[in-house]
Amino acid sequence: MFVPAHNQKLLDSAVKRDADVLLLDIEDSVPYPDKQTSRDNIKEFAKRDDLNGKLLFPRVNDRESGELLKDAYQLTIEGIAGFMYPKSTTGEDIYFFGKLLETIEYEKGFPIGTFKIIPLIETAGAVMNIKEICTSCSRVIAVAFGCEDYITDLRGKHDVDGVSIITARNLICIGARSCGVFPIDTVHIRVHDLEDLEKNLILSKNLGFEGMLVLNPKELPLVNLYYSPTNDEVAWAKEMIQLSEEAIKEGKGVAVKDNKFIGPPMVKMARNILDKYELIAIRKNNI
Repeated sequence: MFVPAHNQKLLDSAVKRDADVLLLDIEDSVPYPDKQTSRDNIKEFAKRDDLNGKLLFPRVNDRESGELLKDAYQLTIEGIAGFMYPKSTTGEDIYFFGKLLETIEYEKGFPIGTFKIIPLIETAGAVMNIKEICTSCSRVIAVAFGCEDYITDLRGKHDVDGVSIITARNLICIGARSCGVFPIDTVHIRVHDLEDLEKNLILSKNLGFEGMLVLNPKELPLVNLYYSPTNDEVAWAKEMIQLSEEAIKEGKGVAVKDNKFIGPPMVKMARNILDKYELIAIRKNNI
């Protein structure tokens, strides 16, 4: 969930929300005179003891802004998990940022690789360079789609049905998954239209996204619901694993249920569902 870091009221409210990652924004939503205020607020925010396991990823300014060095140097501190890097057009952008973090880590005594990176994919060039961006630096753990900047760069139109961004969503998912990186879907612009959000979440999950960027806290319940395995999915996954294990014991390559073969792809999908289910349970128990 994005939180403008110059707004103390919104920062205080964010700790009460059920978001996994707080994207503490120093970039687009923060006016230039408030950039340093945002950094100072984040330094204090990272010390809070009521974050309940939330990961903090400030969204820094890009390397053409003149602000990136101040963002990175001041915010490579305890309590910060990493950074969202905007306007990631090529792998070189992320390689540069990764090396900058490496230099700062070395100077401050942090283990090299402590701070992770989530590149924000906001241009046509970035979509075409998605694999290069994902593999440019070992710090990259996820990539996130920024649809509004993308559609502006494309000189297209963000239509109601989302047809104009479907290709980009597909390519980002395919590219990220092929590199072992989590794809995070774009924000839902019509934040008060929860029915439309639900339609987007169904499509997003079907495409393969692992999560979604959120602008408004009211969206969080639906987002968490759709990206969490359902009870039916968990039950199906457990059954798949059980049938597979029984088939192996009986010396069979595959199991059969309702005249359908249960082969390795279904078993792998089942294990992915159960792994995610267990990770969510661990997080809830730690809060």
